[in-house]
Amino acid sequence: MRLGKVSLLLLLLTLQACFVPPVANKDVTCSNLVFTAKVIRILDGDTMEVLYRQQSIKIRLAHIDCPEKRRSQPYGSNAKKALSDLCFGQMVSVQGQKYDRYKRLIAVVVNRNKQVVNQEMIKLGMAWHFKKYSSDPLYAQLEIIARKNKIGLWQEAGAVAPWEWRETKHHFTK
Repeated sequence: MRLGKVSLLLLLLTLQACFVPPVANKDVTCSNLVFTAKVIRILDGDTMEVLYRQQSIKIRLAHIDCPEKRRSQPYGSNAKKALSDLCFGQMVSVQGQKYDRYKRLIAVVVNRNKQVVNQEMIKLGMAWHFKKYSSDPLYAQLEIIARKNKIGLWQEAGAVAPWEWRETKHHFTK
């Protein structure tokens, strides 16, 4: 029986080490970690900034892509407001996955109401399932339902996906 308790303790300590980054490291690495942080800024419908251990971390919501705010895509501002309504100023649970090429943490975020923010954005019709980077069938299903019910951006007959919008003539003109 004693061996079982020791094994359990070792297992718990090992798991804790996997989920808590070293305190001494000023440059926090949060991929493959679950942590709690405060949402301090909403950049657009799928990007936010959180404060964790006195450091700001840019979060890119996993599985989704939202209309472009910077390039004035229809529903871009609506998506930013929807994300803000879901989590701005809140302590959220961040489930980090990896970093993208812009050094943003790709993550799933859960708000204080236990809502998965990534999924809520699709349910609200404010995001597409980003199939290029996600094969999760739940996100695909949520998009199908939002489209069918004409929620949010799906009210528009010719809604253009953000990845297509970025590739077209909607680039900045200086």
